[in-house]
Amino acid sequence: MDAAQQEATARARELQRSWYGEPLGALFRRLIDDLGLNQARLAAVLGLSAPMLSQLMSGQRAKIGNPAVVQRVQALQELAVQVADGSVSAAEATDRMDEVKKSQGGSVLTSTGPATTGSGAPTVRRVVREIQSLLRSVAAAGDIIDAADSLAPAHPELAEFLRVYGAGRTADAVAHYESHQN
Repeated sequence: MDAAQQEATARARELQRSWYGEPLGALFRRLIDDLGLNQARLAAVLGLSAPMLSQLMSGQRAKIGNPAVVQRVQALQELAVQVADGSVSAAEATDRMDEVKKSQGGSVLTSTGPATTGSGAPTVRRVVREIQSLLRSVAAAGDIIDAADSLAPAHPELAEFLRVYGAGRTADAVAHYESHQN
């Protein structure tokens, strides 16, 4: 890849970060991991071609042009949270992914509760997943653990934060978050 291509890819990833909260490569890899998918299955559920998914993941393309696909991504993010916290089983997740695939947009996961409280404020789980996503977009879990180990002698609370949010389970991070509220 030449310098111009590298610059274009970096620009596309920055645009993705501003539009979607993180580069789509990181977001899609997390969905693949959390939901036990491969790229072809993720592309099918989202309603994208495999090459288009690959271009979005690699930063060759910046934007998802179809609003229904964006809504399916959001639905899968919610589903991944529910799988991580144990409120949805792997078998149920497969059925839900089929519902997401068939959807024309809009959430099909409302039967398990909204993503926000009645006031519009984000749920604790959503806040925790955003923190996890941010940490995991800047470093791999092993690197975060290494950083936590380095910080632990002088700053044990920061080390715990990095371990829990950067490499831990969502349920543990939710418990940590709740235990540190006023």
